[in-house]
Amino acid sequence: MEEEHVILVDPNDEPIGTMPKMEAHEKALLHRAFSVFIMNDKGETMLQQRAADKYHSPLLWTNTCCSHQRVGESNVEAGKRRLQEEMGFSVKLDELFFFIYKAPFDNGLTEHEYDHVMIGRYNGEPKINPAEVADWKWMDPEAVKDDIEARPEHYTAWFKIIFEKFYDHIAENSFGQK
Repeated sequence: MEEEHVILVDPNDEPIGTMPKMEAHEKALLHRAFSVFIMNDKGETMLQQRAADKYHSPLLWTNTCCSHQRVGESNVEAGKRRLQEEMGFSVKLDELFFFIYKAPFDNGLTEHEYDHVMIGRYNGEPKINPAEVADWKWMDPEAVKDDIEARPEHYTAWFKIIFEKFYDHIAENSFGQK
């Protein structure tokens, strides 16, 4: 299987080339990414636990899904593709905001991403892909916030960064209304 490439970008999200995903993470180069948050009608957020054999952050809890856009693919198209691949369902996604973050890992890799954060609504159960996802659960955003403070080691590095921004955004815009 051919290694996935990421889109390298400048600080304004302008593409400047592509590179194999692992190489970009080894060199900590800024590249385009996305994070999807799915919420239900109760105002809860769907979290996933990463599969045990992931090359970094195995078995840690994180947002519903995340990955990297492919060349020629819009942010929303990429989010829908990965949501289907990881969680087994598709919904309308809306872009909320974007920001740049950098998160180094113990294995020498670094996520340095221009992250496009999206939200969607869903009330069913996912059909998780066990190669990608070990488990899933619905959690109230306030409970997620409290749990990250109490047990930060249970969550991915990027989720702890993104969730704070996501939480503030949904609080300001009433997305979490029950």
